[in-house]
Amino acid sequence: MATEKLGRVVSTSMQSTVIIAVDARVTHKRYKKVLTRTKRYAVHNKELDLKIGDKVTIRPIKPISKTKKWELVNFLENPAT
Repeated sequence: MATEKLGRVVSTSMQSTVIIAVDARVTHKRYKKVLTRTKRYAVHNKELDLKIGDKVTIRPIKPISKTKKWELVNFLENPAT
């Protein structure tokens, strides 16, 4: 299984679920240009205290629903404060 991932909160509109965007920098095979790939994860959040823009760490768990397979490990920072 994958390890923990670092990402930022991009949506908090669902009940007990937040959407986390994780950025990965990859190099194009032919042109050697560095690209940023963004993947979005549905994360289970028991406490509803996160805001958009918060940086968090997530880890995989057994599936809770069709899309929720990740849980919140800890809250790192809020860039707005």
